[in-house]
Amino acid sequence: MFQIENLGEAIIKSPLQLSTVRGDNIFNFVDDSDQLVYDLSLDTYTQCLENQTEPRCLEKAGPRQQIYFEPKDTTAAIVTCGGLCPGINNVIRGVVMALHYFYGVKRILGIPYGYEGLNPEKGHGFIELTPEKVKDIHQFGGTILGSSRGAQEDSVMVDTMVDNNINLLFAIGGDGTLKGVDAIGEEIKKRGLDIAVVGIPKTIDNDIDIIDKSFGFETSFDIASPILRDAHNEANGAYNGISIVKLMGRDSGFIAASAALAMPVVNFVLIPELNFNLYGENGFLETLKKRLEAKHHAVIVVAEGAGQHLFEKEEIRKDASGNVQHDDIGIFLRDKIKEYFREIYPVTIKYIDPSYIVRSAAANSGDSVFCSGLAYQAVHGAMAGKTKFVVGRVNNKFVYLPISAVTSKRKKIDLESEFWFAVLQSTGQPFLM
Repeated sequence: MFQIENLGEAIIKSPLQLSTVRGDNIFNFVDDSDQLVYDLSLDTYTQCLENQTEPRCLEKAGPRQQIYFEPKDTTAAIVTCGGLCPGINNVIRGVVMALHYFYGVKRILGIPYGYEGLNPEKGHGFIELTPEKVKDIHQFGGTILGSSRGAQEDSVMVDTMVDNNINLLFAIGGDGTLKGVDAIGEEIKKRGLDIAVVGIPKTIDNDIDIIDKSFGFETSFDIASPILRDAHNEANGAYNGISIVKLMGRDSGFIAASAALAMPVVNFVLIPELNFNLYGENGFLETLKKRLEAKHHAVIVVAEGAGQHLFEKEEIRKDASGNVQHDDIGIFLRDKIKEYFREIYPVTIKYIDPSYIVRSAAANSGDSVFCSGLAYQAVHGAMAGKTKFVVGRVNNKFVYLPISAVTSKRKKIDLESEFWFAVLQSTGQPFLM
């Protein structure tokens, strides 16, 4: 399941001056045989012993003693796709610095505006990336390369790479981007070309499967936390005051849930994984009424993809990346709450949507460290000739995973998990509404 593809035998000596022995206080090269167990549970361990089978393992990320590409003849390219996310510039910087200083790769191209930049008809051209050009970009949010949604023809993109002698492609993006770079890798394989493609998972929603977390996620709820504090101040400043804060989370509610835990002034967290009723004795509106009667204020955090079952939809709409376009649950809730309490007693409602501020922020310190690690490990894997893989952290260790393994389904909050139980304990909301 977790087998990483290689372009061929790596026979070039790595320029990195690392060690192969323990105890000399110098970091050691990583071998392909260095494997990490995926499922650390005692049950799985016992089953493997009983069945005399090997556990599922992951390939450890890191620099290899033998590399595949000759650095002086190598051209690398970096592309960023999809929505903005804190840390993209950090990853771009890390990839450029690692290629240039670790391996001596001097020709590094930035591909503007996502996969559009690999289609010559769009006329975007390329950007030459050097250490001097990227040295300060980590201080800013967004992406210096620009981004776009939607696919281009695989054959056209591969033609562009061949015409420009590109040997390595680093694609920074979410589910759609990763599927796209996997398809590019298939086209390359079909043609028998020596080009490695690497995915660096980017999704602010933290919904990439298997990996512990995606970069930018930590910054997202870090930025959201003071917004929730201020929303609480607004709600508490009025008799029967209600603040509704809508945060990002199309299919998974990790940002909303984590922000509520980080700033424990939230009374309701509504996420895509939780189907709730508006009306009825145990419905959301009646539960909100009980909260107001007890405390006279309430803070509601809602993920953008929550409550979609409440809308009457004639057809499913999708964006250019193939993501389902959701109706605005924030506005919907505001209006339903206003309507519900109109005949009961006056309430003061404040609606706040900081989504684009959150996703455009610069990475915090934790994400900055994480982004550098992802970038370095991606470069080590690519230079060793590995392809169609993503780099991520699993069980707190950097590993390489086949792109297909992380794109088969989205990661969601388990409503029976300790994490979600912690959210319910923090907010005091009922298990079901």
